[in-house]
Amino acid sequence: MDVKISYSAKRKKTVSARLEGDVLHVLAPSTINKQRLDSMIEGFKEKVLRKKIKKELNRQNSLEKIAAKLNSRYFGNSLNVGSVEYSTSQNKRYGSCNCLTGDIKISSRLRDVPEWVRDYVIVHEMAHIIEPNHGKNFYELVNKYKLAERARGYLMALGMNSGER
Repeated sequence: MDVKISYSAKRKKTVSARLEGDVLHVLAPSTINKQRLDSMIEGFKEKVLRKKIKKELNRQNSLEKIAAKLNSRYFGNSLNVGSVEYSTSQNKRYGSCNCLTGDIKISSRLRDVPEWVRDYVIVHEMAHIIEPNHGKNFYELVNKYKLAERARGYLMALGMNSGER
């Protein structure tokens, strides 16, 4: 990705960036320290890359269709699932669920795991719509997924089980 930097004497503190095609346009104060600006540009590049990955993953994989099938199979279509999409900002969890809205986020780190592992994480998060905690009733719901134990083992082997939600 090319970077075009425009310096301004009017700017005092803020640095901003916008992507136009494959060029990252950065607007910065003329007095900014070069090392600080380079660090900020790397942060902008990383943010753009994460956004691009998320967009591509959500375009390739319709997680909402997958969740609808899992809702039918394991919950009898009883769940009111909101949106289901990949997230590039989940570094310690592989999924999260907003119990009130039914919105589910799946970590983009799961893009390379087998489908049955990803589906387990979706079922796990969908179960939170009914049971927000990780109690006995919750695991009774999750364990209806035929490969639940195997998927948990897979994720443990990857070292992705810390902060399970």
